[in-house]
Amino acid sequence: MAISLNSGLTVAVSRSIRQTSLHNVNLTTNPFSFNCNFSLTPNVSAISASHRSSSVIYSSTGTETPVVSEDTINVLDDVQVFDLNGQGVPISDLWKDRKAVVAFARHFGCVLCRIRADYLAAEKDKMDAAGVALVLIGPGSVDQARKFYEQTKFKGEVYADPSYRSYEALRFVSGITTTFTPGAGLKIIQAYMEGYRQDWELSFEKDTRTRGGWRQGGIVVAGPGKNNITYIHKDKEAGDDPDIKEILNACCVQG
Repeated sequence: MAISLNSGLTVAVSRSIRQTSLHNVNLTTNPFSFNCNFSLTPNVSAISASHRSSSVIYSSTGTETPVVSEDTINVLDDVQVFDLNGQGVPISDLWKDRKAVVAFARHFGCVLCRIRADYLAAEKDKMDAAGVALVLIGPGSVDQARKFYEQTKFKGEVYADPSYRSYEALRFVSGITTTFTPGAGLKIIQAYMEGYRQDWELSFEKDTRTRGGWRQGGIVVAGPGKNNITYIHKDKEAGDDPDIKEILNACCVQG
């Protein structure tokens, strides 16, 4: 079986994935190509555990010690994001008067970002009970943000960052080699097997292709207080979600 994700990305999978190993996963995109041969146990969901990012910074439990530089805080204070009605708001206002889990998507069409949205939304009741807001920000336009919201029915708040300045301020990694990796390829296979789909129309809009498509996101826990960012996870590759317990612990929510 071959899953053709677009003209530049093809993932080949053996027909009997439940009974045999997965062979010859080829992720090809010009001008680079990634080819690898390895085995996969029948439990495909185990993939994610082996690709956790080590780029997590957080303060000790119970403390309120910021984990980003003062320069980053100052830049974020000038970054404006836009809600689904097109209303602009300084990004730091999202956590000024409350604690918030703020997820940054790679872009609004990304299939792995839809998994991120769902795995956070699954814990929203616990966040609500603890008075913690759930927010998702994507690089792109308000129209793209609306389409994402309509498609995913995300339970939290959705904002667009057309300037990409929040991603630059937080120094999220960028580049084709962080997008097309063996780990990301396996996660895409798993996502498609679970019924998730990439929105190729959103993915191939010019601004996404030229600016947002190669930049990864992350997850921040911040507030209350503009300067109070106490946890940051920076994706090292596409689909690099941390353990949900780590996020809940960072925002003092009982897992």
